[in-house]
This record gives sequence, C-alpha cells and structure tokens, in this order.
Amino acid sequence: MSNWVDATVKKVIWWSDTLFSLVVNASVEPFKAGQFTKLSIMEGDKRIARAYSYVNGPNNPDLEFYLINVEGGLLSPRLAQLKPGDTVLVEQRATGFFTLDEIPPSEQLWMLSTGTAIGPFLSILQQQEVWQKYTQINLVHGVRFNADLSYQNLIHTLINEHPTQLNYIPVVSREEPQQGLKGRITTAIQNGELFSKASRTPSPSNSQFMICGNPQMVKDTTQLLLDKSFKRNRRRDPGHITVEQYW
Repeated sequence: MSNWVDATVKKVIWWSDTLFSLVVNASVEPFKAGQFTKLSIMEGDKRIARAYSYVNGPNNPDLEFYLINVEGGLLSPRLAQLKPGDTVLVEQRATGFFTLDEIPPSEQLWMLSTGTAIGPFLSILQQQEVWQKYTQINLVHGVRFNADLSYQNLIHTLINEHPTQLNYIPVVSREEPQQGLKGRITTAIQNGELFSKASRTPSPSNSQFMICGNPQMVKDTTQLLLDKSFKRNRRRDPGHITVEQYW
C-alpha cells in the first residue's frame, strides 16, 4: 500500500522549453542513490501518479526530480505548472535496484543514459561510495540537441572534484555537438568512437555497465555488449550489464 506524504515545492528549474527539474521538501524514508519514488496529484477521487528517480544524493534534504513536460501527458503538464510553495504528493518509500550495492566492483564503470535518465546517475555520483569503488567512471548522456544537456554546472563540479576519475561524454543525435560525439550511443559503441573518446578499452575483466534510458536504447545497447562477451548482471550470477528502463 502506497504511503503518500505532502511535498512542498522549493524550486522549479527550467532547462529548456520541455525539460525541467522539480525540487521539493518532504518527510520521506531514507533511500539509496539510484532509486526512484512516485509523484502524484489528485484529480477528484482519482490519483495520477508516475515514477521518477531521485537526482539528489540521499543526504540532501532537497528532493530533486528531472522531468520532461510531455505534451498531452496526464501528470507532467500539471507538475510543470507548480510554483514554489505549492504542494505535490510524493511516495514516502523509494524502490528500485539500480544502485551501487547491486554492481560488482571493477576498474571501469560506464554510466550510459538518454534524456532524463541521467538523473539516477547524478544521484550516484554525488555519493562518495562510487569514487572509492571504481578507478575510472564514464558518464555518457545521449540527447537530441545540445540544449538538452542539462546539469552542466553539477557535472563540471564533479569533473573538477575528480579530474582523473570522471569522463563526461555527451552524444548529440540531431545537430552538431558543442562537445562530445554526434550520433547515438549505440552507434558510438558499434564503431568504437565512444571508447576512443574516453581513452578506455572496456572488457569483461575490467568493466561494469549501467544502462538507463528508453526501452529500445536499453535493449539495443545491452545486445551490443552481449555481442562483445559481456553478460547480464544478476544477484545469483554476477555479470557486467545492469539496466533500468526509464518509462
């Protein structure tokens, strides 16, 4: 049974015409970086709810969610209209297994995301555990346009704090990139550009992959890695590929 609590909107950050972050304060149960919860509103006696990952680290009382305002959507257009001081409902208990304690130790950690699915990775990167567990961390963010590359200040702060550990590689599909690569993550894996850009050579003996994004991207990227002799990570049979579908 869901346990919903009131959350007070602290801030709404617009990154583009459709991308925004919602920052709220609420009394929620402790969560792990990488987990998600649900936001909801009531429309009469009907609840409209969707799952969103935490972007903030678990020790930060400002609960942050990264959203896309979906035209014709049931919830996101309503959330996009919220102002500081407004109230929204948040599920008190987080869930999900896209967390570091599910990932085997390794030398390299590859974080592959598309769109707003970069959110759980940003939460993980704001925790000390990841920097202690992996020597080389590669944050890869696939978007359509350069303007979709949100959270640049946070990302560059992390780079400055961990200059020898963190690679940030944007992959822009529909225009010339201002940084990073042009195309799609899957293509960059197929032709080797992604690994060349990172100056890394991943193998089953030295790498872990976390993949979070739209279901087709997750499926295609997983298959590409399976073809390269990586295997799915399971609790009873540890491997190299851990996935989260982001809708």
